[in-house]
Amino acid sequence: ETRKSSVKREGLPRGFLLGSEVSLFALVSNVLEIFDPIISNTVMATLQQQGVALHMSYPVNELKQMDTGVSICSSDGQQIGDFDTVIWAVGRRAFTAALNLELAGIKVLPNGVIPVDDYQNTNVKGVYAIGDIIGKAPLTPIAVAAGRKLAERLFDDCQHCKIDYDNIPTVVFAHPPVGTIGMTESQARKRFGKISTYTTRFTPMRYALSQHGHPTTMKMVCAGENEKVVGIHMTGDGVDEMLQGFAVAVKAGSG
Repeated sequence: ETRKSSVKREGLPRGFLLGSEVSLFALVSNVLEIFDPIISNTVMATLQQQGVALHMSYPVNELKQMDTGVSICSSDGQQIGDFDTVIWAVGRRAFTAALNLELAGIKVLPNGVIPVDDYQNTNVKGVYAIGDIIGKAPLTPIAVAAGRKLAERLFDDCQHCKIDYDNIPTVVFAHPPVGTIGMTESQARKRFGKISTYTTRFTPMRYALSQHGHPTTMKMVCAGENEKVVGIHMTGDGVDEMLQGFAVAVKAGSG
């Protein structure tokens, strides 16, 4: 949500605000809550450093159009305004209801997801589903890769061609960006019990003389006696590109 402002915030780069105040409302207690805490905590701190007002654990009940703008109302009686623009992002679901898939006997879950096996087969022979509608990894490159594997299996006699949904490198284009692959610390503890973690936090040299630099934070999650790397989590300038090299190593099991 944004609202116009003529207020000059001391200590913040004026160019970032572009004449607007920005507020973020979320039902959860942390941004990017499904990611490792080192990412969500760093991103939250960076947003606040950039001047974004965070309203976490805020159960939005309705939007009210007032004479002075839009107010955000919570279910417990809070009301915050006045905003001239509201961006409403509360999730998405598979848009399959209008396809009448039930007429073809294709199983569809209540949330619109079409369940498939490891080879994109639906419950009806000769009918396949790929991409976000299968409810696994809603990422464009994954959908493209799944389509290619399916084509190879159907038309190039590659009977065992299938996509591996484990250890998918993922990027969030925040400021600074986020890069992650593998298990979070809590996921690794749940699966392996005893694990080791290695973290680092620093300010890149490009911001050495600036008070407005983005911090870089990294965590490596290791498991087993040989400390195999099972998760890497980073946020900072350039980590979106940097992740590719780490992803190859993790995928190859060389960690």
